[in-house]
Amino acid sequence: MSETGTGSISEWRDHEDVKQLKYRYLRTLDTKQWDEFEACFLPDATADYNGLEFDDRAALVDYMRTNLGEGLITLHQVHHPEIAIDGDTATARWYLQDKVLVAAFGFMLEGAAFYEDRYVRTPEGWRVAHTGYRRTYEVTYDLADLPSLTVKGPGEHTHV
Repeated sequence: MSETGTGSISEWRDHEDVKQLKYRYLRTLDTKQWDEFEACFLPDATADYNGLEFDDRAALVDYMRTNLGEGLITLHQVHHPEIAIDGDTATARWYLQDKVLVAAFGFMLEGAAFYEDRYVRTPEGWRVAHTGYRRTYEVTYDLADLPSLTVKGPGEHTHV
C-alpha cells in the first residue's frame, strides 16, 4: 500500500493477512497452543529475541514449549505495525509490550521492544521467515516486594 493509502484491495488484504498472522503468533504463544504456534513459521524460520537465537522452527518451538509451560503466565501485545509488501515477501516492524509472571518463583518481568519480522507468502498463506526484537527496556520485580499482589492464571476464578 502506498504512503497515501491508495493501494489495491489485494495490497490491503496482504497487510491484513500479515497482521492476522502476527496476532495468531502472539495468541498461540500466550495460550501455549504449540501446534498452532508452529504453523505460523516456515520450517527454516529463524529468530533472534535480543540475543536469544534460533536457527529453525523446530528449535524455536521446542524452546518455547519447554520454557513457557504451565505456571508461567505471559502477555504479548503488538501495535503500530509498519508493514511493507513486495510481491510474495513482506517485512514488518511492530512495537511490543510484554509481561511474564512466574508466581512459583515470585518473579515478574515487563518490557517493551521493537520486532523486526520477515514473511513469505506460501500456498497456505503468509508465514514467518524471521522474527526477532531488540529491547527498549526491561524491568524485573520480586513479587515479595509487592505484598498486596495476587496472581491468578488460566482456569482460576478471577472475580473474587
